Amino acid sequence: MSLAPAGLVFWALFGVAIAGSAGLLLLVVLGRLRVLQHAYEDAPQTHRGKTGTPTMGGLVFVVALAAALGIARSPLLVALVVLVILCAGIGAIDDIIKVRGGGNRGLPARTKLLATALAATLFLRAVDAQPLVPSGVLFHAGAFSIAAPHWLWFLLGICAVTATVHAVNLTDGLDGLAAGTMIPPLAAFASIAAAYVPAAAIAASVGAGACAGFLIFNRYPARLFMGDTGSLALGALLSGVAIVTGEMLLLLVVGAVFVAEAASVILQVSYFKATGGKRIFRLSPLHHHFEMGGGPETKVTARFRLASLLCSLVGWAIVR
Repeated sequence: MSLAPAGLVFWALFGVAIAGSAGLLLLVVLGRLRVLQHAYEDAPQTHRGKTGTPTMGGLVFVVALAAALGIARSPLLVALVVLVILCAGIGAIDDIIKVRGGGNRGLPARTKLLATALAATLFLRAVDAQPLVPSGVLFHAGAFSIAAPHWLWFLLGICAVTATVHAVNLTDGLDGLAAGTMIPPLAAFASIAAAYVPAAAIAASVGAGACAGFLIFNRYPARLFMGDTGSLALGALLSGVAIVTGEMLLLLVVGAVFVAEAASVILQVSYFKATGGKRIFRLSPLHHHFEMGGGPETKVTARFRLASLLCSLVGWAIVR
């Protein structure tokens, strides 16, 4: 069974409609409940004006994917949605702690890492027995494939989920950045999965559409932030879809923007410790480096979106 291009469009539009509707509701509810963002102390001074914007808007992604289950329920789609819900829940706890504390210190990084690793473990156990999931396959393009022993595939799957979740979390630092850069990778995986894993194609299409719907409220100047609720949910969705389509290694290509963002933080911290206070970048993650260089927030966001689009097209071309 495959999903036709018209089906991908339908599910993407479905995601736009649900996320747009949910966003309108959340904009009011979160504002009244005073679930408001606090600007990061280390962020550029221009970000001070973002304090007071409603956050946890990433719930729209959960709502959109859960709504899709009402139309196209399958064990694989359920597993993907549950992974997204679990990671969104971890992010929601983090957001609530920040809001109640009146700052931007949420769950300890180690706690978030272990919690997402546990969510990934549960997900991999759930999908391992599904007939459409190519367990052990890390990458395939036509007749060519890269496989690994089951134990290694399982371990790499946990690493893929945790790394992607936290890389997307780091990318969520400018208005419209995380949602905008997530659309091309999800669209690429939707097209790749459509031929043989329709559940993954549906999830990716709905997710891409939901990101587009969320941008109605999150484009500059943002009226609603996704928070860790949304960034962890999107990272879970992207990595989950990659795993069940047997394209785990392709994440490094289509998700190159997220890889670069995470790498910039790792390099900055490592170099800072090794040199006693010297820096490679003006500020990390990478988008802040360019922003501190004098680039307007909108221009930095546009360039990162373009980079994501180009990387996703390269990844799609490699597999197709």
